[in-house]
Amino acid sequence: MLSQKEKDLIAEVWTRMVSVADEIGSDALNRMFTTYPGTKTYFSHLDISPGSEHMLSHGKKIVLAIAEGAQDISQLAVSLAHLQTIHAYQLRIHPPNFKLFSHCVLVALACYMGDDFTPVLHAAMDKYLSAFAAVLAEKYR
Repeated sequence: MLSQKEKDLIAEVWTRMVSVADEIGSDALNRMFTTYPGTKTYFSHLDISPGSEHMLSHGKKIVLAIAEGAQDISQLAVSLAHLQTIHAYQLRIHPPNFKLFSHCVLVALACYMGDDFTPVLHAAMDKYLSAFAAVLAEKYR
């Protein structure tokens, strides 16, 4: 469970990350594809080479969704309802991939933020991204 202080910290960080959403998102996607090559199968219709327009665009979409959810974490299921349906019924993404991606987002954030990515922020962000991944996977039950 996230404390109010953690929720405020997460919201503040994601508000700052919106301006570099394409960088953070494409970095996280690239890390996922490199570390977990099986995840590439969901993106066979896109150019997933590092720095490609597709990677930047899709990475930005993902980070903007994460940032939007961070603004009111208590309403995460409501704000992600549309994405739940798309990922479960249209894209048919295997649910454990959401958790794999969340770890890649943590690494991308840590690299981007450097010393500002404190242990307190790391712990809070890990809780938030775990909740985000769990909510995306709810339609599969």
